[in-house]
Amino acid sequence: MRYPQLLKQGDTIGVTAPSSGVQKKLHPRLDQAIKNVKALGYKVLETASVRSTHKAVSNTPQIRVQELFSLLENPEVKAIIPPWGGEFLMEILPYIDFKKLESLTPKWICGYSDSSTLIFVLTVKYDIATVHGSNFMNMGYRSIHETDLNAFQVMSNQQTTQKSYPNYGTYTGYDISQEIYTLPHDNNWKSLANQPREEFSGRIIGGCMDTLCKLIGTPYAPVDQFIQKYQQDGFIWTLESCEMSAGDIYRTLWQMRQAGWFKHCNGIIYGRADGYSDTEGFTLVDALSNVFADLAVPVIYDADIGHVPPQIQIVNGAIAHVIVENGKAVIQQELS
Repeated sequence: MRYPQLLKQGDTIGVTAPSSGVQKKLHPRLDQAIKNVKALGYKVLETASVRSTHKAVSNTPQIRVQELFSLLENPEVKAIIPPWGGEFLMEILPYIDFKKLESLTPKWICGYSDSSTLIFVLTVKYDIATVHGSNFMNMGYRSIHETDLNAFQVMSNQQTTQKSYPNYGTYTGYDISQEIYTLPHDNNWKSLANQPREEFSGRIIGGCMDTLCKLIGTPYAPVDQFIQKYQQDGFIWTLESCEMSAGDIYRTLWQMRQAGWFKHCNGIIYGRADGYSDTEGFTLVDALSNVFADLAVPVIYDADIGHVPPQIQIVNGAIAHVIVENGKAVIQQELS
């Protein structure tokens, strides 16, 4: 596994939009995010198409790739954080010169949602550690939430420990006068087997299922090779979904399992499902049980991962140790 250079104050954070750009009415929030990140001691470099969006993308696939590589090849840029995800990042994959990318010094790329389409490929195909975590626009409230600050923490340290947050809730929209997220609900990570304590370790990998499933069967996701290479470590899959019903989740997890993605699995962590609904009485628990019950590994759900804030920053490729006890979790990740 190739780990990027640890981030330090004074380094430059690159912001580019490989999927959706930021529409004009949200530019104040982007400006606030830049202000907040600079206040942490970082420089910020924004590519040309970040503030553009047309038909759900910031620009043509070719230009999005050019802007991505302008940051990857810039020696001053140490981390890249897209403003957010989107819909069609997969369009850029055929235009990426992966041989050239592989020859470059690896850099942190952090994000979730459609960003999974890129960061997952970099980890499983090219052994480059990436962060399934906060997008740049998450930093655009009056202040940065402590769980989003952890994005910089995990990119700056050889080893990090994160705990589940006491509460969860929703984004408060795009009003930058809002202090931060609204988190009115008590947080409780759940064990599918109803165990009061679950503990497991392995090499961590995952992302947003809405986009990851589109990579199955393509040359961009040789998960079988990745699993074979690191099988002695075992694997922890960290997954989440947006806009998927219980039926969608079941079909997608079934497809992943049939494709061999859960071989040598030591545990599953499923984030709180956003845009979710049951399917004629068929629930998320039913979906998880139907796919994983016979694997005899811990399955945790309603975790702080993905679209429902707050979220733990997951380093794809890192070795992780997880303890979930009485609804609270601790995840330690080591870059090794």
